[in-house]
Amino acid sequence: MNFASDNWAGAHPAITQALAEHSGGFATAYGLSDIDRRVEERFCEIFEREVAVFFVATGTAANSLSMALANRPGGVIFCHAHAHMLEDEGGAPEYLTGGARTHGVDGALGRVGTEALEKAIRQFPAEFVHMGQPMAVSITQATEIGTVYSLDQIAAISETCRAHGLPLHMDGARFANALAALDTTPAEMTWKRGVDVVSFGATKNGCWCAEAIVVMDPGQARDMPFLRKRAAHLFSKSRFIAAQFDAYFRDDLWLKNARHANAMAARLAGHVEKSARLRLAWRPDANEVFTVMETATAEELKAGGVAFHDWPAPYASLLGEGEMLLRFVTSFATTEEEVDRFGQIVA
Repeated sequence: MNFASDNWAGAHPAITQALAEHSGGFATAYGLSDIDRRVEERFCEIFEREVAVFFVATGTAANSLSMALANRPGGVIFCHAHAHMLEDEGGAPEYLTGGARTHGVDGALGRVGTEALEKAIRQFPAEFVHMGQPMAVSITQATEIGTVYSLDQIAAISETCRAHGLPLHMDGARFANALAALDTTPAEMTWKRGVDVVSFGATKNGCWCAEAIVVMDPGQARDMPFLRKRAAHLFSKSRFIAAQFDAYFRDDLWLKNARHANAMAARLAGHVEKSARLRLAWRPDANEVFTVMETATAEELKAGGVAFHDWPAPYASLLGEGEMLLRFVTSFATTEEEVDRFGQIVA
């Protein structure tokens, strides 16, 4: 019963088959092959407009290079105080921007609050050179704690960005899960709500290694090819990333995978609610379930073959004496049988 991370899941069989199909023969290198072009066109169809697409190896690269594109001297990036970009990317955004800083913004349930964002931006007035200058805002969709921004919340944050002349970036490591949770379209969740750049993740949702930077206005992406090359993320055999995306989008596999993962999370949350020994920290929107339980119960679950992660985020107010906050993540590979075996253990 592996609920440690959707990164632990393997590749969907359709992705593996696509990689095998494109493993032979010859194809133009460095993103110029026929399948690269076809997948780029598919991204444009999905987003309902012409977009610029840049394949990279990791979500960290996608986030950091997106910030490099928005970089300004003395730049300050605003994101949630517990965002992956701030806490889990080892300084990569600062490194690849050449010194920009990430500034944490408060907000309930993993979401940047609009009032808190406005206050944070105003801490860096343009006339005070010693503070540096705002350069971008980043939101995570779905968030680090399994919640999602509503379309109205995204639009409200975008409005604040526009008022200060800042681009809005979306860290979409679990983009498909958020999309499925909202039952909306990529266009509605991004550029129609004012998002300028998306880190489009697929690795967590059934791919082997497939991430992309999607710039909504290709005219704003002129420097990205050079930034990507300098950061050593220009693949020579990029057809192997394109092949994954080709299979990922075919017959809406990406949405089917995400809906399944979300459904398994909801099923797992249902078992938690029925248990006298566990409780939900908050209701999940996507494919991450956070629970509160006693340390002894957590040890019992581990001994029973359940894999999960302790969550160190500062939510101490939720915890009683001897309790822990734990994260359970479902994926396209999670089965109902696994979830129900977990339910039997905690019942």
